[in-house]
Amino acid sequence: MRVKEEQREKVIERLSAHLLETGLSQVSLRQLAAAAGVSDRMLLYYFADKAEVLSSAMERIAAGLATGLGQALPEGQTFAPRELLPRAVAISTQPEMRRFMRLWIEVVAAAAKGEAPFVTIAAQIMAGFQMWIDSRLDLPPGADRTAIAAGIIAMVDGLALVGICTDDELVTRAVNVIDLLSS
Repeated sequence: MRVKEEQREKVIERLSAHLLETGLSQVSLRQLAAAAGVSDRMLLYYFADKAEVLSSAMERIAAGLATGLGQALPEGQTFAPRELLPRAVAISTQPEMRRFMRLWIEVVAAAAKGEAPFVTIAAQIMAGFQMWIDSRLDLPPGADRTAIAAGIIAMVDGLALVGICTDDELVTRAVNVIDLLSS
């Protein structure tokens, strides 16, 4: 790997950690460069613009999340929706997942306001989540896989919102309700 590409990878890694730690509150070009340990000018040497900086960091975060999800529910294992939903909920409500979910909620909020590049980033991440869930669904022929995957995502993301807005105790109670509904 060339020196520029190696340095770019290091920058992406630092930016990914920065976004997971601070969220989207500190995403000016200057703040991103400081977090990456480079100057503004060097940051733009590695990336075309701020949108590419954020997209690259978010891709790395999504890849890390996908790896973690893949370890929890390996490729090739399939489940009925009533089995997959509680498993997905259990994974998404683990303490180490909170920073991913918090950042995801921020990305969705920015996309809802039409902010670039978050509209594109949110669409890409959502497509990845849908494919991940779809690949683990055991459904009869003709079932609406896309809608079922979207429903599971809605419940998982809804729990993330509950967790951000309230406390762990209410999240636990909500998880119990989902368990009841999926039984």
